[in-house]
Formats: sequence, structure tokens, C-alpha cells
Amino acid sequence: MKLATFDAGGRSQLGAVSDGKIVPLNAGAPGLPEDMTSLIAAWPQIAGEVSRVAQAGAGALPLDQVRLLAPIRRPGKIMAIGLNYADHIAESKMETPAQQVWFSKMPTSANGPYDGIEVPKVSPYLDYEAELVAVIGRGGRHIGKADAPGAVFGYCCGNDATERMWQHATPQWVVGKSFDTHAPFGPWITTADEVPDPHALSIRCLVNDEVRQDSNTGNLVFNIWDQIEHLSKAMTLEPGDLIFTGTPGGIGAAMDPRQFLKVGDRVRVEIEGLGALDNPCVAGV
Repeated sequence: MKLATFDAGGRSQLGAVSDGKIVPLNAGAPGLPEDMTSLIAAWPQIAGEVSRVAQAGAGALPLDQVRLLAPIRRPGKIMAIGLNYADHIAESKMETPAQQVWFSKMPTSANGPYDGIEVPKVSPYLDYEAELVAVIGRGGRHIGKADAPGAVFGYCCGNDATERMWQHATPQWVVGKSFDTHAPFGPWITTADEVPDPHALSIRCLVNDEVRQDSNTGNLVFNIWDQIEHLSKAMTLEPGDLIFTGTPGGIGAAMDPRQFLKVGDRVRVEIEGLGALDNPCVAGV
């Protein structure tokens, strides 16, 4: 199932996406949760009801008549792993890390699948990073690698947009990774049961229709199960938390000459079976 948060008539709603249409869930079952995090947390009890409403299709709207929002408006945690594709490590002129390299993106960086990515007023060195995003479902603490697949609710596309000057101004990347609007994700969450192998998906990033990144999630250095096992040793993973799983080679900062995003550019992230993001770059406020 593909689950989205959308705006129709000025009101945020949850919906199920199929065949170019979106079915409002709360119209068909008013007792269902009205925000995605609550829906994910209650999923074991309500999955059958959501499926029934989606299949009934009452009140379905064409996708082009609604505005898709970030599936989770304010994620509790956005964790992201660095240096996790061999070609990206090579272009960054770094060694393959022996340990996973983690940073966080602040919840205020969350952004919709088609909304503008701001080129900050304070610096023009904005870059793109196409990533597969895993959305935590059951979650928990000390999740073993064998149990990690059961901790994932679903998957979506993500762009770990990064302000490079601020990222590298200090050893800690958090601020340079956390500018407002710099974590677009979506366009919906595809539930894990519809993704047989998240480590076998083609992933691409295009800037103004030029392919910049082109890889496969099978090339992850630390796969998603490794990531969940590692993170959950330190922190409780909760429903609706996001894990940005790494970006392949082809970032603008590694090109010769370097190619940073500017106002008017469009960044498209595509992942096999999960849809695409298509974000314009806009002037920062």
C-alpha cells in the first residue's frame, strides 16, 4: 500500500494512493488516526481497516487535484548515514569507514515531495543527495539484525540536501545538514510488504533532467539491517522515525568544476517502485 499525506481544500489528510488517485482514509473510516505517525503506531490494529477503505475507493481524487505533503509532517527523528556507497566514498577522497558514520537532520528540515528547496541566504553551496529512506514502524531498542526487517514500516524517496560550506566548517555535520526545507521525502510511503528487497532498487538523481547519480541500493556499504541494529543500540527507534540510508556517487561538490544548485534548478530523485521527488530550488528566506 502507498500511504500519503495530502492537502485538498486547505486541510491536511491521510490517503491511500493507487492508479493515479488518492483515497481519503478518514472520510471512509472517521475513527482512523488523522496523522501519519499515529497511523504507523497503530498499524498492527488498523491495517485491515485501512486496506478495506483503500479498496472501497470512496471519495477518490485524482492525484493532480491534490497537493502531496511530506508524509510525516514533523518526524521525531531524522537520522542519516554518511559515506555509505563505495563510489561516493571514492569521490569524497576518504577511506571506507570501519564504523557507521551518523548525523541527524532536524525535524524542521522535513519537506514535501514537490515543494521548494531553499538556497540559503547565508551561502550558495547547496548540494543534492538522493537516498532511500526507511520509515520505522514497530521500532524498539537493541534490535538484532535478523529482526530489523520487522522494524520497518515502509520506504520512500529522500533527498539529503546539504549546505556544503556549513557542513565542512566544523567536524560535526548537523547544522549544515539541517537547513529548513533540506529533507524532502515521499512522495508517499510504500509499505514494507510491497518492497520484497530494499537492497535491490535502482536509484537516480537528475538536476534539470541531467542524470547526476545512478546506482542501486545493493551497493550500500552498511545495509539497512546493519543500520537499524547499530542505531537501536544507542537509541529507541520509534514509529515514524526516518533513516536516510546513504547517497551514491555523483554529488555536485565532487564534479569538476563543482556544480552547486541555484535558484530555478529542479532536482528529481527516483527510486524503483517508490515514485519520485521533484523539487524546485527557490530563494531562501
